[in-house]
Amino acid sequence: MTEEIIVQGAKEIKKKIKGALIERDMTQVELAKLLNVNPQVLNRAIHGDMSPRSIQIRKEIYKVLGLN
Repeated sequence: MTEEIIVQGAKEIKKKIKGALIERDMTQVELAKLLNVNPQVLNRAIHGDMSPRSIQIRKEIYKVLGLN
């Protein structure tokens, strides 16, 4: 049950970020450049990786894209 909750949460994060990128006509590569991170690192963060670095990147993504 716990694993399912984690997976669902990761899907929601990805959906929210991807939707915001589409609304702004922005690619992940452009976002990575804006945040000054490697596109692969950004991709891991978007897909719900729970490392401290990914969590920090998601906070920056939310700020840049105006997400809660």
